[in-house]
Amino acid sequence: MEKKIKHDEILDNARIAVFATDKSGFITYSNQAARALLGLDETRIAARITEILPALGKQVMQCLQTGNSRSDLRLLHGELGLCADISLVGRARAPRGAVCCLRASGAGLGGELETCQTLNRELKAIFASSSDGIWVCDGSGKVVSINGASERLNGVDAEDMVGRYVSDMVREGIFDRSATLEVLETLRQVSIIQNVRRTSRSLLVTGTPVYDETGNLSMVVVNERDITELNKVRDQLEQSRMVSEKYREELAGLSVLELEKQEIIAENANMRKAITAAFKLANLDASNILLLGESGTGKGLLAKFIHKNGKRSEKPFIQINCAAFPESLLEAELFGYEKGAFTGARTGGKAGLFELAQEGTLFLDEVGDLPFNLQAKLLKYLDDFQVLRLGSLKPIKVDCAVIAATNQDLEKLAARGRFRRDLYYRLNTFTIRIPPLRERSEDIFEMVRYFLNKYNRSLRMNKKISPAAFDFLLSYSFPGNVRELQSMIKRAVFLSDNDVLEEHLIEIAGGSRQEVSDAGQGRPGLPGAVMDTERVTLQRAISLCSTTRELARYLGVSQPTVVRKLRKHGLGRLDSHANQKRRQET
Repeated sequence: MEKKIKHDEILDNARIAVFATDKSGFITYSNQAARALLGLDETRIAARITEILPALGKQVMQCLQTGNSRSDLRLLHGELGLCADISLVGRARAPRGAVCCLRASGAGLGGELETCQTLNRELKAIFASSSDGIWVCDGSGKVVSINGASERLNGVDAEDMVGRYVSDMVREGIFDRSATLEVLETLRQVSIIQNVRRTSRSLLVTGTPVYDETGNLSMVVVNERDITELNKVRDQLEQSRMVSEKYREELAGLSVLELEKQEIIAENANMRKAITAAFKLANLDASNILLLGESGTGKGLLAKFIHKNGKRSEKPFIQINCAAFPESLLEAELFGYEKGAFTGARTGGKAGLFELAQEGTLFLDEVGDLPFNLQAKLLKYLDDFQVLRLGSLKPIKVDCAVIAATNQDLEKLAARGRFRRDLYYRLNTFTIRIPPLRERSEDIFEMVRYFLNKYNRSLRMNKKISPAAFDFLLSYSFPGNVRELQSMIKRAVFLSDNDVLEEHLIEIAGGSRQEVSDAGQGRPGLPGAVMDTERVTLQRAISLCSTTRELARYLGVSQPTVVRKLRKHGLGRLDSHANQKRRQET
């Protein structure tokens, strides 16, 4: 009977190298292929696997500790590339040892080594030349390496940072927060905005976790990008966005900026003086202009006239009625607010009207109704040209002309303690008084013609006003001034069924047909006396003058005024009166 082949003979004749270790990592067996592969002799059989083959020994010890076998491991022994399988002997939780099978990986180490070296050089070049800062930390938060860009962004030296824990840097205030610490806490990629105290820069920092083959966190790679300049651009864009948004809001509802061009009618001498003064102030780029006048006299129109004819005409014209907002809302509208300034505040904050009027004009209508505490903030702006948003500690420099208007007597309000006297004197630097319409009878004819043509065009009509109705308008007191006249004409054109606006127009004004027939014809009262005196004066002047130009010089008014008044009183053309005069003389 032939002798059985022993296991040692089988293993010694196998081409694959086989090791066996105990649970402490000492080599207990190696076949001939293993000894030949690694150049071992009998004296080193009992050595630790970590001494003979450190890379393999590390993996063997890890398998013995975790109770997990490994296969197809790539190892390096000198210039020889090896592929290894590790199988545990015994129970997984208490292995008695390990069996390692080694074989040459085929292509030798030369090509793999060269590939690894090339890859290493490329990674180092990328790491050093990146314009973004890069930090590499181990699984405990200790800095392993940082590149040159990160040194510049954070104002640190790599030699001082490597080997230190990131948590210590946060405590020292080098930066306010750490993406590495948040990655270690959440075990996921994290992006944060980091403020660096040493360089006063803002960084967009992204921390990415890196896991090993067993699923454990082995390192954290942090990428930093400088967004300081981007923040400045963002703030500018946000400012522009708030301005645009404010324009849309006001154009949709509050009518901040009038878009329709309107003509200012001023035949009255006092009104002409007001327009002349406004034009001079516009050319001088004056601020702190106070417009006084009754409600409806056109204070807003005159403020817009000053803006359009001044150096700020291409910049915003912002208008607000101080009596139209509650005190809390008015302060936010005028001065703006920061994020979280009050409950319901917009997330990104909001620019106030002062900021929106930058390099332009801010028109404060009904300034006499401005709350007392806001008067102090307005006075502060007029003193140092700075505004402070609600919830902010940083003042904002603003350059805008301020025009205020009121129908109240600010001096009397100041005497009663309802208006700051110092603010009154500040606003009263340049004062323009707009006369009420009842003192501007010369302007009524042109205003009636202007509004009548405007609403006739809009409705494609051709309605007219009778001389009798026009005489009534001249005698009417117009408590609502120009605004009331405009509303009367508009309502009459829209609602009257007749082409001649007389009865309907008088009903709107609260008059009667008898009052129309009596207007300007010896009717008692001041308006009638004025009409009679004007007619007699014109008739006397006609007897002395031959042309409308002579008549204008004689009466001290403009020629168009003479023509309108002749038409108003039914005196016809002056030429016919002159011819009649010459015939009488001959």
